[in-house]
Amino acid sequence: MQPDYSKPELTFPADQNIQFGVEYSPNSRPPVIGNNYTIRSNSIIYNDVVIGDNFRTGHNVVIRENTNIGDDVLIGTNTVIEGDVIIGNDVSIQSNVYIPTNSVIEDNVFIGPCACFTNDKYPVRINYELQGPKIRRGASIGGNTTFLSNVEIGEGSIVAAGAIVIHSVPPFYLAIGTPARIKPLPDHLKVPNRF
Repeated sequence: MQPDYSKPELTFPADQNIQFGVEYSPNSRPPVIGNNYTIRSNSIIYNDVVIGDNFRTGHNVVIRENTNIGDDVLIGTNTVIEGDVIIGNDVSIQSNVYIPTNSVIEDNVFIGPCACFTNDKYPVRINYELQGPKIRRGASIGGNTTFLSNVEIGEGSIVAAGAIVIHSVPPFYLAIGTPARIKPLPDHLKVPNRF
């Protein structure tokens, strides 16, 4: 999505405590947002963020720099998006989700509450290129799930609530348990997400 910097600067009521355009470097550019948005109180959106139409947040959302978000996206209360993240169209991210740097979430994805994605394979031990997850088109992620660094969740797959995902999941498979076991998705669940 190409940012349209010709739009007027947005302002929000002071009592809502919304910070739209946090400058993190001297050369950063104000965030750009499409039409028909709802940003709720105590949310923070950094510069160099591009957001499409019909965007909605809950309260206390943080969206860091260099994040690109498509159309028709919901980001739930207390969700943190750490920056350098790509989120497609028709995505529903529920409350209390953590999405680290260098993550990709494709179109028509559902992410349940309290999902936690990671991007550092060896936290604070050795230098490692941060690699967040890739959540492919139409995947569904259950609540209270945890994902290790650099996993890919295939198109149309489902990750069951509470799963700990340590390996990539093929398209149209089910990941269930701790650590997650991978098995074919039953035929009756091979349908598109409906929001």
